Amino acid sequence: MRILAISGSLRGASSNTQLLRALTALAPEGVEVSLYNGIGDLPHFNPDLDGEAAPGALTEFRAALAGAAGVVFSSPEYAHGVPGVLKNALDWVVGSGEFYEKPVAIINASPRAVHALASLTETLTMMGARIVPEASIAVPLLGRAMPEGGIAADAEIADVLRKAVSDFAQAIGRD
Repeated sequence: MRILAISGSLRGASSNTQLLRALTALAPEGVEVSLYNGIGDLPHFNPDLDGEAAPGALTEFRAALAGAAGVVFSSPEYAHGVPGVLKNALDWVVGSGEFYEKPVAIINASPRAVHALASLTETLTMMGARIVPEASIAVPLLGRAMPEGGIAADAEIADVLRKAVSDFAQAIGRD
């Protein structure tokens, strides 16, 4: 089973990206979590560009989404919402249907990012995604600059992530 992981941050040392990288290492056997790094390559949303000659980055993004059994997001919060780069990526696929009935989990690196979580949940729900609550968790990494290896090595955090990805895979398997 292939799960696509998308960070809402473009920062190299983003705790959200590190969390998703750790998730790739903690996935159970038979589950491949693949980190998608291309949302920063998408042009600004413009429906006029979405046609037969759609930008290559958009075609790649849509193919990655279509090929995934489910999608995991982890995003920081900026100005009480998701970063513009993530919203831009989602805007590109609102009408194309990749998220319709697609299982989605939202993993947050900061329990304080409630507005981004609410905004992302609302957008994905409007797009027809199926949010999997038992796999959507907050991991308290705020103020703890931990690389992916440190996250995976922290027994408490690793257990929580392992359970979330396992619960997500089980929910996908029930479909």
